[in-house]
Amino acid sequence: MAGLDLFQEMDMLRREIEQALRGVGRNSQYQTFMPGIGTGEYPRINLSEDENNYYLEALVPGVDPETLDLNLMRGTLSLTGERQEERKNGHTWHRRERGGGKFMRTIELPDSVDSSKVDAEYRNGVLLITIGKPQSEKPKKISVQAK
Repeated sequence: MAGLDLFQEMDMLRREIEQALRGVGRNSQYQTFMPGIGTGEYPRINLSEDENNYYLEALVPGVDPETLDLNLMRGTLSLTGERQEERKNGHTWHRRERGGGKFMRTIELPDSVDSSKVDAEYRNGVLLITIGKPQSEKPKKISVQAK
């Protein structure tokens, strides 16, 4: 049983159950801005890596960067924020697909990270986060000498 983390296993089970039940009894179109869930699909992200860093891009158009909050703990990045709802007095809405309100998304990173090497930049509605890998995780080049 070495390496088994009961709390991590319970959290993974909770996430799987929430994913299975998502949309039951509700219109799933309006679930993207439900505070406290943390496993939602908003904001949409891309996660990539190279030798030195992980790169996370989150689509957050219409969100004031001042309302974004990032936390990194034990290989899990939490992103919370709020998009203000557009209010137009005297207007009749015929279609309203862009939601508003608070959101939370947690992203589990593939491996350990160097939390002292994190940079975040907001540009044109995209949040760009660069997270450094620890030295121990980087591949070491070993030269072969012929004798």
